[in-house]
Amino acid sequence: MHIGTRIKQVLKEKHKPVTWLAKEINCERTNIYNVFSRKDISTGLLQRLSLVLEHDFFKELSQETFPHGK
Repeated sequence: MHIGTRIKQVLKEKHKPVTWLAKEINCERTNIYNVFSRKDISTGLLQRLSLVLEHDFFKELSQETFPHGK
């Protein structure tokens, strides 16, 4: 999974603009576009994004890594 692309998809699904997300996590809009381009992301930032977007990215990553619950 390309995490930046997935974050962008979830933001779109929530019908929220990039400016909203930037404000919610207290950063510049350009930083959000940088996040969209990332293949990897820190767990701290991913946690903040998960909370703000009300979406469990950690669960998705885990299911991709362990598709049969192992």
